[in-house]
Amino acid sequence: MPHRTGTEPVTARSALTLRLVLSLVALPVFAAGTGLFAAWADASGPLDSPSPSVLVALAVVCGVLAVVAAADLLVIGRRFSHERHGGPHAR
Repeated sequence: MPHRTGTEPVTARSALTLRLVLSLVALPVFAAGTGLFAAWADASGPLDSPSPSVLVALAVVCGVLAVVAAADLLVIGRRFSHERHGGPHAR
């Protein structure tokens, strides 16, 4: 096992561009999934498979993931802004 020098947290960098691309793809996909699963749950009957409760649960999961992707976009935008303007956390 290699010996740690203790400088990793100081020199570590986040892959902001990759996070930006992933969030830009995830946000519309999960937002669309939320709407589609909700509409499907509304149109399905109690004896249909999958059941409306399963479809609602999938809509909620997609909605939560869309919110997480949107929040990540805000964080990424703030970090890019700090890097451009030499803010307190600029590298």
